[in-house]
Order: sequence, then structure tokens, then C-alpha cells
Amino acid sequence: MMEKTGSCILHAYRIDGRGNGNPLSHDEASDVAKSEDLAWVHLDAGHAGTRGWLEREVSYLDKIILDALLAEETRPRIMEFDNGILLILRGVNLNENESPEDMVSIRLWIDGHRIISLRRRRLKAVQDIRTMLEEGRGPKNSGDFLCMLIARLFERMEPVLTDLDEQTDDIEERVMEDPEIEERQDIINIRKEAITLRRYIAPQRDVIMHLRTSEMAWLEPMHKRHLQESLDRVVRYTEDLDMIRERAQIVKDELVNALSDRLNRNMYVLSVIASIFLPLGFFTGLLGINVGGIPGAENSEAFYIFCGLLVVLVIAQIIIFKKLKWF
Repeated sequence: MMEKTGSCILHAYRIDGRGNGNPLSHDEASDVAKSEDLAWVHLDAGHAGTRGWLEREVSYLDKIILDALLAEETRPRIMEFDNGILLILRGVNLNENESPEDMVSIRLWIDGHRIISLRRRRLKAVQDIRTMLEEGRGPKNSGDFLCMLIARLFERMEPVLTDLDEQTDDIEERVMEDPEIEERQDIINIRKEAITLRRYIAPQRDVIMHLRTSEMAWLEPMHKRHLQESLDRVVRYTEDLDMIRERAQIVKDELVNALSDRLNRNMYVLSVIASIFLPLGFFTGLLGINVGGIPGAENSEAFYIFCGLLVVLVIAQIIIFKKLKWF
């Protein structure tokens, strides 16, 4: 079923227990939402009619749940109720011209017969589940749906983290070979992206841990084993982000040190040059004053003799500087 721009329902499916999803119209979705058949209804959280639809068709959801599902700003969290779970997760933003670290939230109410999901922006993991249902490879029950969605959310994160790690490798190599001040901004961008991703990925670790210990009847032992795999993955992602952030800081420190060394080296060269030309400037200034009594003023060879003396002076300075190990 195609997404309907004029409806608060983006798409809806009746799940037959064999991995297939039968598309539902708006009216059919309202009917199934009140029945005992397992159904998935995906809603637009920004649509003006969404709250009204939830209050009419899923009337057993209390105000706390509705407010959490429709909140403007969310963070990963979980709340268990008598018959279901309120769950808010985030996935990387893979929409066109968007930044992956601007993570997209998915809000869920899930129980043994009902899956209600809401989004404000497109999330590719949701589209993955939809495609699997249409191909007959989808979830068979609520527990399957939850495990598949979480797995797809985390699978979509892996290429983003791999790319971030490769960017860190690249900037580290450039800093080691030819450090430039422009690379400082690249390092800042990497650290900023890692920090932003971790802010939303790390809390999901606690959410998955909570799900693994849930006593909901529709969460079977097999589901909890799948959740354990997702937990291991999100823990690894969190550790990778910590490592990327620390590496970026080390690379930044190395860049600062390299630039400082370059500046000190340049200042040292300028100091040596200034030391060499200081006595030369003194003598040329002394002999260049326009007063009487300047030695050699009447000698036609005085200029060449003076230049030779300056050359000897420079050579003597270089020898002395080398003995003093100034260069």
C-alpha cells in the first residue's frame, strides 16, 4: 500500500503469522486496530489527525503514552505497561542531503496484537520491514517485528560508523605526512559527529538490556537471543565511537604539536639569519654615516676590501654557530 499524503496513516498491514503482510486501507486499518488480529499501523506523528485517530481507534492507550508517541523531541527510552511496551528508538538519517548523525526517531507502542509506530521523518529501517512483509519474509508476530526492526536499525548504522572510522584513518595519515592548519576543522567535524551519534546510540544499549529482561508473554526466548545479538552490536558501536573520539583528540594534539614544531623551526631559522646579519648591519650602518673621517673614503679599493671583510665575518659566524650547535 502506498503512503497516503492526505491521511495520518502512512501504511498499514495485517500480519498473517507466516511472514506475509496484507496492505490495509485507512478504513480497514481502523477496523483491524480494534480487532484481535495482529496488525501494524505506521502513522505520521506530525499530521494533525494522528492524535485523534489514536484516541478513537486505540482508546486503551492513556495520555502518558500518547504524549510520548507524539512528542516533538525524543530520546531513546522504554516503558513497560500491563499489556505492552512503549519504545522510542533512533536510527541514522540516510535521507537525501541529510547528515547521518541527525538521527531519526521511531516511536512504538507494541503488544501481542497491535503494533503502532510513528515517525516525523523517513526511516529506511521501517521501509525494510515493509518490503520484507510484502515479499513474505517479514515478522510473524510482535516479538519478531521488534527484533527485526532493532536489527535493521543497527545494521544501517554500521556503514556510517565504518565511514567515520575511515575518515579518522585518513586524517591521521595526512597529519603524520603533511600537517596543515585546515585539517583542524576536519578533526573537529569527526569528533562532533562521533559525539552526536554516541548521544543517541548509547541509551539504546540500556533499552535493549531492559527488553532482554522483560516478562512480556509475546517476547519468547528466541526473541531474547536475537536481542542479545543486537545488544552486543550496540555495545560495540558505543565502544567504537569512544575510540574514534579519543583518536580524533590524539590526532588533533599531534597536529598542534606538528604545527608548533614547524613554527618553532621557522622562528629558529629566522633567528639564525637575524644573528648573522646583525653585525653586518651594524658595520654597514657605521661606515655609511655621512660624516668626515670614514676610514677608506679616499681609497678606491676600500669598498671591495670591506665586502671581503664582511664575507670573512659571515664565515666566522657560521663556524662559531656550528661549534655552539645552533644549527
